[in-house]
Amino acid sequence: MDGNLMDQSPFLKLGRWQWWLMVAINILFLIVGQAAAVLLGRFYYDQGGNSEWMATFVQTAGFPILFIPLFLLRPSRKPETSTSSSTSPSIKLVALLYFVLGLVVAGDNMLYSVGLLYLSASTYSLICATQLAFNAVFSYFLNSQKMTALILNSVAILSLSAALIAVNEDSEVPSGVNKGNYFLGFVCTLGASALYSLLLSLMQLSFQKVLKRETFSVVLEMQIYTSLVATCVSTLGLFVSGEWKGLPQEMEGFRSGRVPYVLTLVSTAISWQVCAVGVVGLIFAVSSLFSNVISTLSLAITPLAALIVFHDKMNGVKVIAMLLALCGFCSYIYQNYLDDANARKMESHSQSHTHDIEESHHV
Repeated sequence: MDGNLMDQSPFLKLGRWQWWLMVAINILFLIVGQAAAVLLGRFYYDQGGNSEWMATFVQTAGFPILFIPLFLLRPSRKPETSTSSSTSPSIKLVALLYFVLGLVVAGDNMLYSVGLLYLSASTYSLICATQLAFNAVFSYFLNSQKMTALILNSVAILSLSAALIAVNEDSEVPSGVNKGNYFLGFVCTLGASALYSLLLSLMQLSFQKVLKRETFSVVLEMQIYTSLVATCVSTLGLFVSGEWKGLPQEMEGFRSGRVPYVLTLVSTAISWQVCAVGVVGLIFAVSSLFSNVISTLSLAITPLAALIVFHDKMNGVKVIAMLLALCGFCSYIYQNYLDDANARKMESHSQSHTHDIEESHHV
């Protein structure tokens, strides 16, 4: 955590128990928001919804909600010095960055929408858990993260978990979906997981190389403006594809009725933004790595919720795949724990060494 962040973080003014409470709330937002969004997305398709662009649109359309925490927790602005203003990136560069990342978000959301259309909620979530393995690979190449034995073990286990789902002949397939569509859904979901992990690494790289600061407001602004771009792209896709013409008939044909149709879409949009608040909060309060780890844990838990809500079939292969995903998660989080412990030890040693030098100067 850099000095700039430490000066501006509103969380650092909190006591230790308050900080843990804030982290716990953000974890709850992420897990509940993501699980609810996935289940609502599957419900939309099960009840007769079939617009892929609409399913993509609602993943980011609720971004105005993020202005609430942005304004509530925005730090008071200090007068900019000549040094800080000279190192700040130009507005054009930041706008270009947000535009490119927004396009990536839109493409990623579309892949997720296609994947959820052709897969059950439990299968979809288990495949999405591979994002942690992709995150390790992209972080190694883009963010200079060390590739340790534990991380390699996590990558191997999560890859095996996805492979088991791919070859599982007894996987429950939504009605009207053939094997070809099932395979398409698998590939799209796997591709979406890889693209999401690449997106996280690109965002981290953007903070380091372009924005050069990671305050709460900057992280939240990135989420808002990339979501704005992604929402505009989704809206354009909805009209260009002609899917908007079928929305009135889709609403009329929705098995639960017109009001539940609207409520499903609105609730899905809100759920994704609740998840986004949790993601951003954990990135700021802890780290982007920890945020991704909790997101993966949520995806490993979602199949249990799908089992209760949709009565998804949980056969032996799925159980093994879920256990492998949890093992991969544990391996990854343990490596994060070791890195954190080592960093604390190095910091303590450095502070002790500095204290000794100051004492010797006083003598």
